[in-house]
Amino acid sequence: MKIVAYRHHGQAGVGLLSSDLKTVTPFDLPENVRSLGALPIIEALAGGAALPPTLAPLALNDVHIGAPLPKPRRNIFCVGKNYHAHAREFAGSGFDSSAAAGDIPKAPIFFSKVPESVIGPTDSIQLPIGVSEAIDYEAELAVIIGQGGKGIMTSDAMQHVWGYTIINDVTARDWQSRHSQWLLGKSFDTFCPMGPWLVSADECDGSDTRVRCFVNGELRQDASTTDLIFNIATLIETLSAGITLYPGDVIATGTPVGVGIGFKPPKYLKSGDVVRVEIDGIGALENPVR
Repeated sequence: MKIVAYRHHGQAGVGLLSSDLKTVTPFDLPENVRSLGALPIIEALAGGAALPPTLAPLALNDVHIGAPLPKPRRNIFCVGKNYHAHAREFAGSGFDSSAAAGDIPKAPIFFSKVPESVIGPTDSIQLPIGVSEAIDYEAELAVIIGQGGKGIMTSDAMQHVWGYTIINDVTARDWQSRHSQWLLGKSFDTFCPMGPWLVSADECDGSDTRVRCFVNGELRQDASTTDLIFNIATLIETLSAGITLYPGDVIATGTPVGVGIGFKPPKYLKSGDVVRVEIDGIGALENPVR
């Protein structure tokens, strides 16, 4: 199942994407519910409800695709340094406030991005001119929680995964370093491209899929989620030990080696760049930089 959020003739919609990616079948929902994207659908399914009734299909080319969760219920949970090669890359960059504890973390490093940073899969990443000129990209697989809970064990954790989407964890590196924490530099407006849709766990194996990032057609990142230091089940167990997880919560699982800061000199994003993130089994984000 693929759930897509969109706008059609100026109206918000959410529906099921066809297997050939050519049409979307809208759910028959009130406007205030449709504006929340896939969140009400995930919540309803987690509560045991059936999918809502549907309307006549629309051609996908006739709608503007938005972020599948345009208004997340709360901050997006993110994981730092969760691929071995990237952990070493970042620890040696001079921007890692956790480097004193070693290159490879002994427990998952969590931070978050505010919900207002979310934009759609083709929307523009806005450079904060005069605020930061060290803007970086980070291609990431994001987990969508289905059934919520607290104290979830690793053996049960994957049963709590509804599915997956893609996130570009855009980052102001100088703010990340200056403030010795990651919330501010990760949460600027437009710093969380998301999409292009949600894919249910029965159609995508998040534990074994390929993550790639291109900047202006140049391949920068290319790795498999089999290389995660802390797998998805471990991340869910760690988060839920003290925090209740809810349907629709988002966990970004970390980025592979090849971010801009890893180059000498760094390859920061600049106006006119186009960043494309692809994950097998899901699709792609392609966001211009303005």
